[in-house]
Amino acid sequence: MRSVPQQYCPVFPSYDLDAQFRLLRLLDRHGEVPVPRALWQERDPSVLGTPFFVMDRVVGRVPPDLPPYVFEGWLLEASEEERRTLQDRTVGAIAALHAIDPVKAESGFLEFDLPGDTPLRRHVENQRRFYAWVTQDGIRHPLLERAFTWLEAHWPAEEGEAVISWGDSRIGNVIYEGWTPVALLDWEMASIGPRELDLGWLAFMHRFFQDIAEAVGQPGLPAFLGSDDVALSYEHQGGHTPRDMPFYLTYAALRHGIIMSRIARRSVHFGEAEWPEDVDSVIPHHATLRAMVDGSYWS
Repeated sequence: MRSVPQQYCPVFPSYDLDAQFRLLRLLDRHGEVPVPRALWQERDPSVLGTPFFVMDRVVGRVPPDLPPYVFEGWLLEASEEERRTLQDRTVGAIAALHAIDPVKAESGFLEFDLPGDTPLRRHVENQRRFYAWVTQDGIRHPLLERAFTWLEAHWPAEEGEAVISWGDSRIGNVIYEGWTPVALLDWEMASIGPRELDLGWLAFMHRFFQDIAEAVGQPGLPAFLGSDDVALSYEHQGGHTPRDMPFYLTYAALRHGIIMSRIARRSVHFGEAEWPEDVDSVIPHHATLRAMVDGSYWS
Protein backbone atom coordinates (compact mmCIF):
# COMPACT_ATOMS: atom_id res chain seq x y z
CA MET A 1 0.00 0.00 0.00
CA ARG A 2 1.54 3.29 -1.11
CA SER A 3 0.97 6.53 0.79
CA VAL A 4 0.96 9.71 -1.27
CA PRO A 5 2.75 12.83 0.07
CA GLN A 6 0.30 15.42 1.39
CA GLN A 7 1.68 18.17 -0.86
CA TYR A 8 -0.04 16.41 -3.77
CA CYS A 9 -3.34 16.57 -1.84
CA PRO A 10 -4.51 13.10 -2.93
CA VAL A 11 -8.17 12.14 -2.66
CA PHE A 12 -7.37 8.99 -0.66
CA PRO A 13 -4.63 8.58 1.96
CA SER A 14 -3.13 5.54 0.22
CA TYR A 15 -3.42 3.54 -2.99
CA ASP A 16 -2.96 -0.22 -2.90
CA LEU A 17 -1.95 -1.09 -6.46
CA ASP A 18 -0.89 -4.56 -5.35
CA ALA A 19 -4.42 -5.35 -4.18
CA GLN A 20 -6.00 -3.94 -7.35
CA PHE A 21 -3.70 -5.95 -9.60
CA ARG A 22 -4.26 -9.10 -7.56
CA LEU A 23 -8.03 -8.62 -7.65
CA LEU A 24 -8.10 -8.10 -11.43
CA ARG A 25 -6.11 -11.30 -11.87
CA LEU A 26 -8.49 -13.12 -9.53
CA LEU A 27 -11.58 -11.93 -11.42
CA ASP A 28 -10.03 -12.74 -14.78
CA ARG A 29 -9.37 -16.32 -13.64
CA HIS A 30 -13.01 -16.78 -12.67
CA GLY A 31 -14.11 -15.55 -16.07
CA GLU A 32 -17.66 -14.45 -15.25
CA VAL A 33 -16.93 -10.78 -14.50
CA PRO A 34 -15.91 -8.53 -17.41
CA VAL A 35 -12.60 -6.91 -16.43
CA PRO A 36 -9.52 -5.87 -18.42
CA ARG A 37 -6.82 -8.54 -18.39
CA ALA A 38 -4.03 -7.40 -16.06
CA LEU A 39 -0.75 -8.09 -17.86
CA TRP A 40 2.01 -7.12 -15.48
CA GLN A 41 2.85 -4.93 -12.52
CA GLU A 42 5.87 -2.67 -12.04
CA ARG A 43 6.69 -1.83 -8.43
CA ASP A 44 9.91 0.08 -9.22
CA PRO A 45 8.99 3.81 -9.22
CA SER A 46 12.10 4.72 -11.24
CA VAL A 47 10.50 3.47 -14.47
CA LEU A 48 7.71 6.07 -14.72
CA GLY A 49 8.12 7.94 -11.44
CA THR A 50 5.55 5.83 -9.61
CA PRO A 51 4.54 2.15 -9.43
CA PHE A 52 1.98 1.05 -12.03
CA PHE A 53 0.39 -1.92 -13.74
CA VAL A 54 -0.55 -2.58 -17.34
CA MET A 55 -3.88 -3.92 -18.62
CA ASP A 56 -5.26 -4.95 -21.98
CA ARG A 57 -6.98 -2.19 -23.94
CA VAL A 58 -10.74 -2.64 -24.04
CA VAL A 59 -12.67 -0.95 -26.84
CA GLY A 60 -16.11 0.46 -26.16
CA ARG A 61 -17.92 3.52 -24.85
CA VAL A 62 -18.36 4.92 -21.34
CA PRO A 63 -21.17 7.14 -19.99
CA PRO A 64 -19.30 10.44 -19.41
CA ASP A 65 -18.99 12.45 -16.22
CA LEU A 66 -18.12 15.77 -17.94
CA PRO A 67 -20.64 16.76 -19.04
CA PRO A 68 -22.64 14.11 -17.18
CA TYR A 69 -24.48 11.55 -19.30
CA VAL A 70 -27.81 12.94 -18.03
CA PHE A 71 -27.20 16.12 -20.08
CA GLU A 72 -26.15 14.79 -23.47
CA GLY A 73 -24.68 11.85 -25.33
CA TRP A 74 -25.41 8.34 -26.47
CA LEU A 75 -27.08 7.12 -23.28
CA LEU A 76 -29.47 10.07 -23.11
CA GLU A 77 -30.32 9.57 -26.79
CA ALA A 78 -30.97 5.83 -26.35
CA SER A 79 -34.44 4.34 -26.19
CA GLU A 80 -36.05 3.31 -22.90
CA GLU A 81 -35.62 -0.32 -23.94
CA GLU A 82 -31.90 0.16 -24.67
CA ARG A 83 -31.33 1.86 -21.32
CA ARG A 84 -33.23 -0.92 -19.56
CA THR A 85 -31.01 -3.47 -21.26
CA LEU A 86 -27.89 -1.60 -20.15
CA GLN A 87 -29.24 -1.28 -16.62
CA ASP A 88 -30.12 -4.96 -16.29
CA ARG A 89 -26.86 -6.18 -17.82
CA THR A 90 -24.87 -3.92 -15.50
CA VAL A 91 -26.73 -5.29 -12.50
CA GLY A 92 -26.08 -8.76 -13.90
CA ALA A 93 -22.35 -8.11 -14.00
CA ILE A 94 -22.49 -7.05 -10.35
CA ALA A 95 -24.46 -10.20 -9.51
CA ALA A 96 -21.76 -12.27 -11.25
CA LEU A 97 -19.11 -10.59 -9.11
CA HIS A 98 -21.06 -11.32 -5.95
CA ALA A 99 -21.53 -14.96 -6.96
CA ILE A 100 -17.79 -15.59 -6.52
CA ASP A 101 -17.13 -17.30 -3.19
CA PRO A 102 -14.75 -14.87 -1.43
CA VAL A 103 -13.25 -17.66 0.70
CA LYS A 104 -12.56 -20.05 -2.16
CA ALA A 105 -11.23 -17.15 -4.23
CA GLU A 106 -8.80 -16.31 -1.41
CA SER A 107 -9.88 -12.68 -1.45
CA GLY A 108 -9.17 -12.07 2.22
CA PHE A 109 -6.63 -9.42 1.23
CA LEU A 110 -9.64 -7.14 0.58
CA GLU A 111 -10.76 -7.30 4.22
CA PHE A 112 -10.25 -4.20 6.36
CA ASP A 113 -7.98 -5.03 9.29
CA LEU A 114 -9.98 -2.79 11.60
CA PRO A 115 -12.17 -3.13 14.72
CA GLY A 116 -15.68 -4.43 14.09
CA ASP A 117 -17.42 -7.77 14.42
CA THR A 118 -18.85 -7.84 10.87
CA PRO A 119 -17.61 -6.80 7.41
CA LEU A 120 -20.10 -3.92 7.36
CA ARG A 121 -18.94 -2.69 10.77
CA ARG A 122 -15.35 -2.73 9.54
CA HIS A 123 -16.38 -1.01 6.29
CA VAL A 124 -18.03 1.85 8.18
CA GLU A 125 -15.05 2.07 10.54
CA ASN A 126 -12.83 2.49 7.51
CA GLN A 127 -15.03 5.38 6.36
CA ARG A 128 -14.88 6.96 9.84
CA ARG A 129 -11.10 6.89 9.62
CA PHE A 130 -11.19 8.29 6.09
CA TYR A 131 -13.38 11.15 7.36
CA ALA A 132 -10.98 11.75 10.28
CA TRP A 133 -8.08 11.91 7.81
CA VAL A 134 -9.95 14.33 5.53
CA THR A 135 -10.85 16.64 8.43
CA GLN A 136 -7.48 16.64 10.15
CA ASP A 137 -7.25 20.32 9.17
CA GLY A 138 -9.94 21.01 11.79
CA ILE A 139 -12.75 21.80 9.34
CA ARG A 140 -15.52 19.36 10.17
CA HIS A 141 -18.87 18.69 8.51
CA PRO A 142 -21.90 18.55 10.82
CA LEU A 143 -23.98 16.94 8.08
CA LEU A 144 -21.57 14.05 7.57
CA GLU A 145 -21.32 13.49 11.30
CA ARG A 146 -25.13 13.45 11.54
CA ALA A 147 -25.14 10.84 8.78
CA PHE A 148 -22.78 8.60 10.74
CA THR A 149 -25.14 8.89 13.72
CA TRP A 150 -28.11 8.08 11.46
CA LEU A 151 -26.38 4.89 10.29
CA GLU A 152 -26.02 3.66 13.87
CA ALA A 153 -29.71 4.29 14.54
CA HIS A 154 -30.80 2.46 11.37
CA TRP A 155 -28.30 -0.39 11.28
CA PRO A 156 -29.57 -3.48 9.37
CA ALA A 157 -30.91 -6.21 11.64
CA GLU A 158 -29.41 -8.80 9.27
CA GLU A 159 -26.41 -7.81 7.17
CA GLY A 160 -26.52 -10.90 5.01
CA GLU A 161 -23.73 -12.75 3.25
CA ALA A 162 -20.43 -10.98 2.68
CA VAL A 163 -19.20 -10.91 -0.92
CA ILE A 164 -16.48 -9.28 -3.00
CA SER A 165 -17.65 -5.68 -3.29
CA TRP A 166 -16.57 -3.59 -6.29
CA GLY A 167 -16.81 -0.39 -4.26
CA ASP A 168 -17.09 2.15 -7.09
CA SER A 169 -19.98 0.44 -8.86
CA ARG A 170 -21.26 3.17 -11.14
CA ILE A 171 -21.89 3.17 -14.88
CA GLY A 172 -19.18 5.80 -15.41
CA ASN A 173 -16.72 3.03 -14.48
CA VAL A 174 -17.99 0.62 -17.12
CA ILE A 175 -16.96 0.19 -20.75
CA TYR A 176 -19.91 -0.93 -22.86
CA GLU A 177 -20.09 -2.64 -26.22
CA GLY A 178 -23.56 -1.77 -27.37
CA TRP A 179 -25.56 -2.11 -24.16
CA THR A 180 -23.41 -4.84 -22.61
CA PRO A 181 -20.61 -4.30 -20.06
CA VAL A 182 -17.27 -5.48 -21.42
CA ALA A 183 -15.04 -4.05 -18.66
CA LEU A 184 -15.66 -2.97 -15.07
CA LEU A 185 -13.04 -0.41 -14.04
CA ASP A 186 -11.69 1.38 -10.95
CA TRP A 187 -11.23 -1.17 -8.17
CA GLU A 188 -9.43 1.03 -5.62
CA MET A 189 -12.50 0.98 -3.34
CA ALA A 190 -12.98 -2.81 -3.45
CA SER A 191 -13.58 -4.67 -0.19
CA ILE A 192 -15.50 -7.50 1.41
CA GLY A 193 -19.02 -6.56 2.46
CA PRO A 194 -22.77 -6.97 1.94
CA ARG A 195 -24.15 -7.10 -1.59
CA GLU A 196 -26.16 -3.95 -1.00
CA LEU A 197 -23.00 -1.82 -0.79
CA ASP A 198 -22.62 -2.02 -4.56
CA LEU A 199 -26.34 -1.76 -5.29
CA GLY A 200 -26.74 1.32 -3.11
CA TRP A 201 -23.72 2.99 -4.73
CA LEU A 202 -24.96 2.19 -8.24
CA ALA A 203 -28.39 3.71 -7.60
CA PHE A 204 -27.14 6.69 -5.59
CA MET A 205 -24.49 7.75 -8.08
CA HIS A 206 -27.12 8.00 -10.80
CA ARG A 207 -29.35 9.94 -8.40
CA PHE A 208 -26.41 12.32 -7.80
CA PHE A 209 -26.19 13.18 -11.50
CA GLN A 210 -29.97 13.22 -11.95
CA ASP A 211 -30.32 15.77 -9.15
CA ILE A 212 -27.80 18.03 -10.92
CA ALA A 213 -29.82 17.82 -14.13
CA GLU A 214 -33.09 18.64 -12.38
CA ALA A 215 -31.48 21.53 -10.48
CA VAL A 216 -30.75 23.30 -13.78
CA GLY A 217 -34.10 22.50 -15.33
CA GLN A 218 -33.06 19.52 -17.45
CA PRO A 219 -35.15 16.32 -17.54
CA GLY A 220 -32.22 13.92 -17.26
CA LEU A 221 -33.13 10.26 -16.86
CA PRO A 222 -35.58 10.02 -13.94
CA ALA A 223 -36.71 6.46 -14.77
CA PHE A 224 -33.18 5.06 -14.98
CA LEU A 225 -31.35 3.11 -12.24
CA GLY A 226 -33.95 3.68 -9.56
CA SER A 227 -33.15 1.82 -6.36
CA ASP A 228 -36.32 -0.28 -6.51
CA ASP A 229 -35.62 -1.28 -10.12
CA VAL A 230 -32.00 -2.08 -9.32
CA ALA A 231 -33.07 -4.24 -6.36
CA LEU A 232 -35.68 -6.10 -8.42
CA SER A 233 -33.26 -6.71 -11.29
CA TYR A 234 -30.67 -8.02 -8.83
CA GLU A 235 -33.22 -10.33 -7.22
CA HIS A 236 -34.08 -11.84 -10.63
CA GLN A 237 -30.46 -12.27 -11.69
CA GLY A 238 -28.64 -12.85 -8.41
CA GLY A 239 -31.21 -14.89 -6.52
CA HIS A 240 -30.99 -12.57 -3.52
CA THR A 241 -33.56 -10.05 -2.32
CA PRO A 242 -31.76 -6.81 -1.41
CA ARG A 243 -32.59 -5.52 2.06
CA ASP A 244 -32.35 -2.17 3.85
CA MET A 245 -31.78 -0.17 0.67
CA PRO A 246 -32.47 3.19 2.40
CA PHE A 247 -29.56 2.42 4.74
CA TYR A 248 -27.20 1.65 1.87
CA LEU A 249 -28.34 4.64 -0.21
CA THR A 250 -27.68 6.92 2.76
CA TYR A 251 -24.34 5.28 3.36
CA ALA A 252 -23.45 5.80 -0.30
CA ALA A 253 -24.39 9.48 -0.02
CA LEU A 254 -22.24 9.77 3.11
CA ARG A 255 -19.27 8.07 1.46
CA HIS A 256 -19.57 10.28 -1.59
CA GLY A 257 -19.88 13.31 0.67
CA ILE A 258 -16.52 12.53 2.29
CA ILE A 259 -14.93 12.23 -1.14
CA MET A 260 -16.45 15.52 -2.30
CA SER A 261 -15.24 17.19 0.90
CA ARG A 262 -11.72 16.04 0.06
CA ILE A 263 -12.08 17.29 -3.51
CA ALA A 264 -13.16 20.68 -2.13
CA ARG A 265 -10.00 20.73 -0.03
CA ARG A 266 -7.97 20.07 -3.17
CA SER A 267 -9.53 23.13 -4.80
CA VAL A 268 -8.69 25.26 -1.75
CA HIS A 269 -5.18 23.77 -1.57
CA PHE A 270 -4.42 24.69 -5.18
CA GLY A 271 -5.91 28.20 -4.89
CA GLU A 272 -8.97 27.48 -7.02
CA ALA A 273 -11.56 28.13 -4.29
CA GLU A 274 -12.08 29.39 -0.75
CA TRP A 275 -14.05 27.84 2.08
CA PRO A 276 -17.67 29.07 2.18
CA GLU A 277 -19.33 30.07 5.44
CA ASP A 278 -21.48 26.94 5.28
CA VAL A 279 -18.85 24.20 5.06
CA ASP A 280 -21.48 21.56 4.26
CA SER A 281 -22.31 23.40 1.04
CA VAL A 282 -19.13 22.06 -0.60
CA ILE A 283 -20.90 18.69 -0.69
CA PRO A 284 -22.89 19.01 -3.94
CA HIS A 285 -25.62 16.64 -2.76
CA HIS A 286 -25.93 18.14 0.73
CA ALA A 287 -29.67 18.73 0.29
CA THR A 288 -30.24 15.07 -0.64
CA LEU A 289 -28.16 13.76 2.25
CA ARG A 290 -29.86 16.15 4.68
CA ALA A 291 -33.27 14.92 3.50
CA MET A 292 -32.12 11.33 3.99
CA VAL A 293 -31.03 11.83 7.59
CA ASP A 294 -34.09 14.00 8.35
CA GLY A 295 -36.40 11.30 7.01
CA SER A 296 -38.13 13.49 4.43
CA TYR A 297 -36.35 11.79 1.51
CA TRP A 298 -38.20 8.53 2.16
CA SER A 299 -41.69 10.02 2.58
